[in-house]
Amino acid sequence: MSILTPEFEYVDRAAESIRYLEHGWPTDLCRWHSHEEYELHLVVATYGKAFVGDYIGQFKPGALFLTGPNLPHNWVTDEIGEARPVALRDMLVQFSQENIDGMIKAFPEFRAVEDMLMRSVGGIEFVDFDPSIAQTLFAAIRDAQGPDRILKFLTLLLKTASHPHQKRLSDRYLTLRETNNKQSGIAEVVDHITANFSEEITLDEAAEIAHMSPTAFSRNFQKHTGSRFSEFVTKVRIGQACSMLQGTDEKIATICHEVGFRNLANFNRHFLKVKNMTPSAYRDMARTELSAQVVGHD
Repeated sequence: MSILTPEFEYVDRAAESIRYLEHGWPTDLCRWHSHEEYELHLVVATYGKAFVGDYIGQFKPGALFLTGPNLPHNWVTDEIGEARPVALRDMLVQFSQENIDGMIKAFPEFRAVEDMLMRSVGGIEFVDFDPSIAQTLFAAIRDAQGPDRILKFLTLLLKTASHPHQKRLSDRYLTLRETNNKQSGIAEVVDHITANFSEEITLDEAAEIAHMSPTAFSRNFQKHTGSRFSEFVTKVRIGQACSMLQGTDEKIATICHEVGFRNLANFNRHFLKVKNMTPSAYRDMARTELSAQVVGHD
């Protein structure tokens, strides 16, 4: 098993439907891990790198993220310049799909959060969310109990759902719920791509799977996924390549062909465009940062 396999975290929800946590840095809680729950995660202090699925990016104080179920994640503080421990680095809330479904069944008005939760399977960063408002909302959840805590949580959830700048982090983990016929057809294509990413699939073939004309399919695919068809296929392939770069010792040329690219130059060009770094730089960064965290936790 790879040293970069995320540790699975079990969250006991027997006593409470949402879980609030906060911690400083350094701590064993900062590790490459996943869990079945959604997680709203506010970084209060320090600068560093966010690892969410196959995404690697920078974070700073005030950064706010939402990760979906079973999506591996970690926030790694840059130790250069951080000579002393930090008392409070992270504030976070975890909640389940089961509870959200029950809430929406009882109060259909809360369907307003469904689109955000669907996108969060690949991770979301709420860019330029007011950090003082975010910290106030998290603190209100921390300090409340019983039904009042749920009300404070719902306020935070609705605030994030209405935030205008939501950056999706990883397309590889995208899924679509079958809420109507058009979206069902798109979901079938997404499933086909993620299961058969190494094979060639044309837009016409994808449109046939979705039972749409090519023009209607292109329009609806971009509406529901946020990417053009060809861009989405490329991103899924790059995402799979990232997993192999993290977790295997396969040569980059081998990975290139296994994820569906015909030549190394084309693979390198697309990888650089999607990830803003070369495959070798991505492998070095992921292994250096995440391996150090896993070893430290053990």
